[in-house]
Amino acid sequence: MLLEKIDSPADLKKLPLSELPLLAEEIRQFLIEKLSVTGGHLAPNLGVVELTLALHYLYNSPEDKMIFDVGHQAYVHKMLTGRMNRFDTLRQKNGLCGFVKRSESEHDVWEAGHSSTSLSAAMGMAIARDLRGGSNKVIAVIGDGALTGGMALEALNHIGHEKRNLTVVLNDNEMSIAPNVGAIHNYLGKVRTDRTYRKAKDELEWLLRKVPAIGGKLAKTAERVKDSLKYLIAPDGMLFEEFGLKYFGPVDGHDIVKLVDTFRQADKVQGPVLIHVLTTKGKGYTHAEQDSHKWHGVTGSYKIESGQVIKPVGPPMYTEVFGNTLIELAGKDERIVAITPAMPGGSGLLGFAAKFPGRMFDVGIAEQHAATMSAALAMEGMKPVFAVYSTFLQRAYDQVVHDICRQNLNVVFAIDRAGFVGADGETHHGVYDIAFLRHIPNLVLMMPKDENELRNMLYTAVHYDEGPIAVRYPREQGVGVVCDPEPSAIPIGTWETVREGDSAAILALGPMVRVAEEAAEILKREGLNVRVINARFVKPLDERMLAQLASERIPMLVLEEGSELGGFGSAVLEYYAREEFANVPVRIAGVPDVFVEHASIKEQRQENGLTAENAANLIRAAAVRPKQRAT
Repeated sequence: MLLEKIDSPADLKKLPLSELPLLAEEIRQFLIEKLSVTGGHLAPNLGVVELTLALHYLYNSPEDKMIFDVGHQAYVHKMLTGRMNRFDTLRQKNGLCGFVKRSESEHDVWEAGHSSTSLSAAMGMAIARDLRGGSNKVIAVIGDGALTGGMALEALNHIGHEKRNLTVVLNDNEMSIAPNVGAIHNYLGKVRTDRTYRKAKDELEWLLRKVPAIGGKLAKTAERVKDSLKYLIAPDGMLFEEFGLKYFGPVDGHDIVKLVDTFRQADKVQGPVLIHVLTTKGKGYTHAEQDSHKWHGVTGSYKIESGQVIKPVGPPMYTEVFGNTLIELAGKDERIVAITPAMPGGSGLLGFAAKFPGRMFDVGIAEQHAATMSAALAMEGMKPVFAVYSTFLQRAYDQVVHDICRQNLNVVFAIDRAGFVGADGETHHGVYDIAFLRHIPNLVLMMPKDENELRNMLYTAVHYDEGPIAVRYPREQGVGVVCDPEPSAIPIGTWETVREGDSAAILALGPMVRVAEEAAEILKREGLNVRVINARFVKPLDERMLAQLASERIPMLVLEEGSELGGFGSAVLEYYAREEFANVPVRIAGVPDVFVEHASIKEQRQENGLTAENAANLIRAAAVRPKQRAT
């Protein structure tokens, strides 16, 4: 096997170009087999096998900088740079990261779990190279979906202005996670399919190559003729050349010889170039080619022959509960519309889109636009539900503050993936949204303890007309409770005592309520009665209950799967300081001041002390015991 000979890019360069198609087949088989056990981003990586081979065959990593947008499509890059023997540990604790990671390899020069960053990074590296007097290549690989992100267009604008040597590889598979939307997508479709333009362009280039050693005025004239014919054939103009980049393509992204030849041609051009590469997401695995959305990221194992993904049994995911409840609510309230930034499937909105196609808006990878559009919808009397992952909401922070909360608009935030997310790791954890949302005026922030409470919170949110309101929920299954036939409203700012006790109190948020109940059960066997409070509202706090707890003088533990710095526990301490309660014993157990790496959610909780055993230890040291009360 050729694959057994490859441990570095240098090994790849020893092979004749004619053998690379066979190597591509072996790489695909390797990925299909390995990911059937570990899970991971299968379809995106199957689509870039030849492209990654061509890049490493021609360029010299890490001297030449290869920057992968998002980074989850870099599995082939990892295989070619000495990490093939670690794929059994992919996305597992202390194992191979599912994204590009600088600490793993010198060949990983840029890290990203959010899209649309590669062009800005490439611009920075190109400027640094030129300031140092270097000559290395800088290559950014970006998908057509990521190109809808405003940051990518900002970078294109600057790249075209600076005119520095830089290569942009546009990996066009017509997909991001879900099918792409928008004018840029439609424009690329036209470029992709305009056979008249492509044929004329190829014939013109063939003709110009036949002119021997042209130079001076003749060369300039030939280039002007070529440009004129280009605009004659494609009257809309070439978007990327208008940005100031020399355009090559479209190129078959599965033809290695053609890819290498195109890269070599592009390297002769002074200034920035864009190479438009057409690929098939899921290439080489029929199931993934037919449904690249399903196979974009496989969370568990699957059967290779049948393509059956092995799903966990048990209660539905919180995401599913959200989607079904929103359909139920929207059937009774025509004001409700759903907005998602390119995550209709991941956010549980496919059913909503099928039921209410005119009220579902996938805006592409454009969180900022989604937030401000939601503000305007609310201003005009609609009830927008902005469904977004916690980690992606970070990208719309200014719009949340300036456009939604400042104007006190009735926008509902459905914040998915709140807390740890497991194998996707540090770029995807939703552990910061409490800290960056709770201090914004006008915003209500809540989190359910189970799926029935999620239903009630969504009902509460869509019937709340006093400003923005957010419900956050985790990336995991519900706890298996029986849901009420009809959801009902929860009084804003009220907490719930789920277990009585007078030895200590645990103020728990979301999935930590179950952890708190388990800790209380452990301590009950030791004679300690611990009160468990479902602190379902982070903002506003239940100040009446906080005051009552302070008057009882019992120790408290705040348990949250969010940042300890600025999080829910901080809010409790701030209340006691503001109201001048003295000597109130409060401890906080949350996510410490570190980026938590990939592992299972259970392992991430164990690593950070968010377990029943650790909660019991913290309470045990400070709890009021029966004899102490007697005296």
